[in-house]
Amino acid sequence: MRVIWSPLALDRVSEAGQYIACDNRLAAEQWVSGVFDAGERLSHFPKRGRLVPEAGREEIREIYFGNYRIVYRVEANRIAILTVRHLRRALDKEELKSPGG
Repeated sequence: MRVIWSPLALDRVSEAGQYIACDNRLAAEQWVSGVFDAGERLSHFPKRGRLVPEAGREEIREIYFGNYRIVYRVEANRIAILTVRHLRRALDKEELKSPGG
């Protein structure tokens, strides 16, 4: 399955990476790389994540990467990464809309 990243998810990764880079640029680069690697691994195991409690829908799932939630939707031919959120931040249901549809 193909993995796509929503503009919102990409923005969230960039924001978190910039924040981490304020203290440690190398750690930020490793974190960003790790987030993308975790997302790409979903192409092989799309249903490995748990159901997102706020959504209550089978196709919307999440995996954890450190202190972050990678929220995604399992679609017919792709995995759509919807957002990346710190565990301490509430998930806005508007973030659960799939890119391109």
